[in-house]
Amino acid sequence: MTLRVGVQLHPQHTGIAELRTAWREADAIGVDSLWTWDHFLPHTGDPAGRHYECWSLLSAMAVETRRATIGPLVSCTAFRNPHLLADMARTVDQLSGGRLVLGLGAGWFEAEHTEYGLPFPGPAGRMDAFAASVTAVKERLAKLNPGPAGPLPLLIGGAGRRRTLELVAREADWWNWYGWASEDPVADFRELSGVLDEWCERVGRDPGAVARTVMVNPDQLPLVEGFAEAGAVHVVLSLPAPYDLRRVEELLKVRAALSS
Repeated sequence: MTLRVGVQLHPQHTGIAELRTAWREADAIGVDSLWTWDHFLPHTGDPAGRHYECWSLLSAMAVETRRATIGPLVSCTAFRNPHLLADMARTVDQLSGGRLVLGLGAGWFEAEHTEYGLPFPGPAGRMDAFAASVTAVKERLAKLNPGPAGPLPLLIGGAGRRRTLELVAREADWWNWYGWASEDPVADFRELSGVLDEWCERVGRDPGAVARTVMVNPDQLPLVEGFAEAGAVHVVLSLPAPYDLRRVEELLKVRAALSS
């Protein structure tokens, strides 16, 4: 498959005007996907710095871009009733003309849960709640009238070998991995992708039905070709403000080279 590339614009330590300019320009230069994250507080830098809410930004992105898919990478299911989340996703997908990818995750940043009065159980409790939320989201999406405007693929992010990757094998269309702390990201991605293959076989699903995606930091751009060789079909650059789109252009050049 041809490698597809995208950019996640960090919604922290920036302004609305800067975000709008960046996602418009990234869409115009030809990225395949545009993403934001779903947090309530900055999780690097000044903890009292500027920060914006995920789904409000996605609504604006949906009507201000034309080509790229859009989505949360990823939306924490603990933050919202899953039926409401499904309705929000359907509405944003309609606004975008069918370009939403629904990225979901269990959540990890305890401080924002505490600040917003949300429970933060242990890992097992979070995974139990996450699995239940994924089921509820899919059930609600099937009931909504109108439904999504496009295919609305479900992406699950995470690297848990037992519960997360089993859930990916059962429920997801895309799997995303982010190896920011890995000593050998490409090798770790390849290994985890193999674990996902095994889970797909156990649950009776074609491993090829789950697209493998990976998020990289700017200093990991030299690894993109290795990720593609390891089976990644979509690479997303995680980009902090101020948004230097020259790094996105580097990624687009890699896409072009691998497609030639």
